[in-house]
Amino acid sequence: MLKEKCGVFGVRCAGGKGAFVPLYWGLVAQNHRGHESYGFLTYSDGFKRYVDLGLVPRIEKEELIRWNALLPGSIGISHVRYGTSGHRDVYSHLKDAQPMVVANGKEKLGIAFNGNLVNIGWLREIVSKTHMKLKTCSDTELLARYLAGNMGSSTAEGIVRCMNDIEGAYSVVGLRSDGELFAFRDPLGIRPLCLGASRDGAVTAVSSETVGLDINSLDVIGDVEPGEAVIFSKDSVERQRLVKCNRRAFCGFEFSYFARPDSIINGRTVYSVREEFGRNLGRRYQEIVRDADVIISIPETADDAAYGLHEETGLRWERGLRRHRYVTQRAFILESDDRSSTIDRKINVVNGSLRGKRVIVVEDSIVRGDTTKTIIKKLRERGAEKVYMFVTFPRITHPCFYGIDMATFTELIGFSYDEAGIAKQIGADAVCFQSIDDYVRATGMQGKDLCMACACGKYPTELAQKIADRSRTVISTDRNRIYEKANLNLEA
Repeated sequence: MLKEKCGVFGVRCAGGKGAFVPLYWGLVAQNHRGHESYGFLTYSDGFKRYVDLGLVPRIEKEELIRWNALLPGSIGISHVRYGTSGHRDVYSHLKDAQPMVVANGKEKLGIAFNGNLVNIGWLREIVSKTHMKLKTCSDTELLARYLAGNMGSSTAEGIVRCMNDIEGAYSVVGLRSDGELFAFRDPLGIRPLCLGASRDGAVTAVSSETVGLDINSLDVIGDVEPGEAVIFSKDSVERQRLVKCNRRAFCGFEFSYFARPDSIINGRTVYSVREEFGRNLGRRYQEIVRDADVIISIPETADDAAYGLHEETGLRWERGLRRHRYVTQRAFILESDDRSSTIDRKINVVNGSLRGKRVIVVEDSIVRGDTTKTIIKKLRERGAEKVYMFVTFPRITHPCFYGIDMATFTELIGFSYDEAGIAKQIGADAVCFQSIDDYVRATGMQGKDLCMACACGKYPTELAQKIADRSRTVISTDRNRIYEKANLNLEA
């Protein structure tokens, strides 16, 4: 299982309506994108900020008065986080929680950020020249300070500088100390960001996913374009395409794993794309389908693909695996010794449902193999005769530098082994990955507009490609990112 995610939401309300309620629901709808921490930042004669650890809490109706008083104002931003940088202890999680506020002279700037920065060493060196003591270990502080330091006559001036100088993925919502709300997306559009509004124009918002708009009864206007900034003034919304790139590189993994199934990407609902993934697998691996008795899926991101496989093949889809809803820890954020026990607690096999059967297990991806190995072991213990893995995402062979926490090559089972080797390592009778061509076709996007670097090794940015090419033998001994441990002269 993988870790990227973060989710951002920003809103401006007219007519004296408070921002907290839409901010809250925008986060609830996107809580799947981050369980480590959540936070709010509103503006009302200055910033009001609140962050905490864990899931966005349930708020009873009678508590709203207190929350609205704590976070007043008609403009605000919010964030849910899974960190891909920084330390892993509780204190650091809270310190790195977003939205994050930095000061630049008399002005303050708050941002919430989804993504990951590649040229982090260069950025830290530049920022450290004017801020000798950084307060966090997070990319977000570096991005915020660089942005704040380059906002001359306008917000757009600082955003252009970031887009030109910073390599990586970043979908950002921000607040200036005069109450100006803004949002922008990196020139390749790697991470999602969309814009929406109420029909009367009283509420305008940006969200990582369309579900954050839906839950607030806002109509989807469309995506914030790659290299575009959206500036919310008092009476209008100004959209500016500040930097144009000759290609796009939207993260292909959003379709398979990150996004909620009811979100819309590129005009298609994610669940319909995942169903097509399942149909593709059924068409490509017909011989294994003929040998199987039943389909099951690892809940919940593989459920739609399992349904598509069922439709294509006619095989029965049984809900033989169930997820413990209130075990929220993600296996990939834990040390290896803890992963198996956490996975074992999260997934339960329905007793007796699979005994003596040849089972196709649909999974969204295989990264390290820990999750899959543990589940296959449980299936064998419950009497499954054969276990075939059908995997919607192609074999992952390369780390990601744009916000998915795959630290090194050697942590990836798909880097060290082919399909037969992976099957042996995890205890499956066969592992069947979807091809890159089939995957791209199912998304409805052009291959040139998707980043599939983790499966093909072709990165959309220069420094990331250089790091990958020069770091294939770096062995992981800790949780740092590959370019932090490689100790390479990356500018050479």
